[in-house]
Amino acid sequence: MNSLLLIIVLIFVGQTLGCLIGLIKQPKETILYGSLAFAASMMLGISFFQLIPESLGITPIYLVIISFLIGIVTFRIIDRTLPHINPELLKKEKPSIERSVTMLVIGMALHNIPEGLAIGVGFALTPALGIMIAVGIAAQDVPENIATIVPLYGLTKKRLRSFVIVTVTILFELLGFIFGYYFLKGTSLELLGASLALAAGFMTYISIEELIPAAQIKQNLKVGVSGLVSGLICVLLISLLG
Repeated sequence: MNSLLLIIVLIFVGQTLGCLIGLIKQPKETILYGSLAFAASMMLGISFFQLIPESLGITPIYLVIISFLIGIVTFRIIDRTLPHINPELLKKEKPSIERSVTMLVIGMALHNIPEGLAIGVGFALTPALGIMIAVGIAAQDVPENIATIVPLYGLTKKRLRSFVIVTVTILFELLGFIFGYYFLKGTSLELLGASLALAAGFMTYISIEELIPAAQIKQNLKVGVSGLVSGLICVLLISLLG
C-alpha cells in the first residue's frame, strides 16, 4: 500500500470505526474516557515532538509562534460559532431537532477541514510525517465520533441516517487534505513551516479544549493517566519507526 492510499484509508477508518462502535454498542464510559485521553496525548505529542520541531527547522521562530497562535485562535472561532458536540455536551439544549442536526453536521464538517489540512501539510513535507499525523487524528476520531453519533442518533432516531450524515462529513477532511497537500507541495519552505505550526495550533486546541476536558481525567484518574502516558509512548514509537 503506497503512502497516499494509506493516508486516505486512515482519514476514513477512524471516523467510520467510531460511528459503527457508537451505533452498534456504545462502549463503557471508562473506555471512552481513556480513549479520549489517549487521543489528546497523541495529538499533543505529534504537535510538540514533530510538527513544531520540523517547523522550527525551516521557518523563523517568530513566524512559527504567530502561525501556531493563529491556528489556536482560528479553531476557537470555529468552536464558538459552531460548537462541536462531545461527551461533556451530551446534555446540550435541543430547541429543534432539525436545527440541532444541521448545526451538528456543519460543526463536524468545519472541524474536519483543519484536521485534513494538518495531514496534507505534513504529507507535503514528508510522507512519513503525513502518515504520523493521520494516525494521531484517526486515533482522536474514534472516541470523538462515538461521542458525536450517539446524540445524533438520539435526535434522528435512525441508525442509517445518522451513519450517512457522519460519513459524509469525512469528505471535508479529505478536501482539507487535498488542499493542504496539493496547494503547499512545492511552495517555499517558510510557508510550509508556517503551515506545520498552524496545524500544530489546530491539534493543540482540539486536545486542550475538547479532548482533555471530555476525558474527565480527574474523575477517572487511573484510566486518564494511562491514556495520556500510552499516547505519548505511541508517538515516540511511531517516531522511531519513521
